[in-house]
Amino acid sequence: MLFTSKKPHYEILRKKWTQKHRSLQAKLFGKHKELGRQIMVGGLGGLMLIATPGAAMLSAPPHLLTSGQIDKELDTNAILAENLNKITPPQVRPLTEKEENKIGQLLSKDFGFSVSATLDGKRLNRSYGLIGGEQHLYRFPGDNLIKHADNLQEAIMYGPAGIAPGLGALGFFESSESQFSEQDKMREKYYLAVQTFLAPGFSEHTAEYRDFFKYRKMLVVNPVTGQSVVAVIGDAGPAEWTGKHLGGSPEVMQALGLAGGPRKGPVLYFFIDDPDDKIPLGPVKAKSTDLNK
Repeated sequence: MLFTSKKPHYEILRKKWTQKHRSLQAKLFGKHKELGRQIMVGGLGGLMLIATPGAAMLSAPPHLLTSGQIDKELDTNAILAENLNKITPPQVRPLTEKEENKIGQLLSKDFGFSVSATLDGKRLNRSYGLIGGEQHLYRFPGDNLIKHADNLQEAIMYGPAGIAPGLGALGFFESSESQFSEQDKMREKYYLAVQTFLAPGFSEHTAEYRDFFKYRKMLVVNPVTGQSVVAVIGDAGPAEWTGKHLGGSPEVMQALGLAGGPRKGPVLYFFIDDPDDKIPLGPVKAKSTDLNK
């Protein structure tokens, strides 16, 4: 079984947590009614996937989690979302410099690494926008969709997203399959398509900005749920006419809780200052549990 036996004192704590969690959800969904509905639909889609024959067996966790550990993870996400709710505008729009600084400071403290909207004097056209689901990218000559999945579970979860018909704006992640590394694999797995071409100064310093943005690490946060992921810039787009401001790989969208339903939602996306490449790519949880920030 996934859960340890519950003791009387645990039941008391669990009931308190449930009440608090519901209260936080009510506040968040009250502010983002339509987004809340979309997230609920996406969540049901995920449950349907898990219910697919064989999926439950494939998705068994590598280790057993206690109820307390699961509650703690949910609690951390809910608290991060509530803290962001206080300082993030309800409408998706470009943030002011003051708002970016305040959010950057909160995220830096909560995640334990430096996060900012501007890095080395460069920034994107915005740091708060709508993300949409993207397809997989060709990683090396001769790559195909089947090679992207390490196991049947990944094939079931991420295969339906398909693979883009052409190369991304940055080309192949490696020049040959023999040179393809684990780092290359993770970069494609957790890639973002961002509107680098709209960044202030890009047209005047195209080569410099292209090199700066290539595989630049970013923290992407779903402000409605607190779900977050560390990803890299691996493509350019989407076009302005789409109404979206960035795109995420199938794995990025899954990590943000936006893989189901319309596969679209609001996110905060900030640069990570990681010159020594110590911060791993993939889903990440905030460490903070202080609701009174």
